[in-house]
Amino acid sequence: MLETAEEKEEIRHLVVFVTTASKEEAMKIAEEVVEKKLGACVNIIHPVISVFTWKGKIEKAEEGLLIIKTTIERFSQLLEKIKQLHSYDVPEIIALPVLAGNSSYLNWIDEVCGKAGASD
Repeated sequence: MLETAEEKEEIRHLVVFVTTASKEEAMKIAEEVVEKKLGACVNIIHPVISVFTWKGKIEKAEEGLLIIKTTIERFSQLLEKIKQLHSYDVPEIIALPVLAGNSSYLNWIDEVCGKAGASD
């Protein structure tokens, strides 16, 4: 069954994008996120090529990309954990709301992530 945010009357789930300096850093962050139940699943895409402006110059970098599935309750803890582990001064940590999805999968995210503070 497809469950939409409208039916739930609130946004409960997020997909979070994080770029990393290397595949190794991506793996380290992904494992910590899953171990601490800050995310139910992390996909790692490596390499991605990023083109961006940094300190007034156009830069190009080969990076890793994490795609993290989590709950809105866990986001602040997830954000702090990523900042703690990340090598960048200003890491990309962008959360997008899940507006619809397989209700069984969304329930699984809830089961894995539990309530905020439960795994600390």
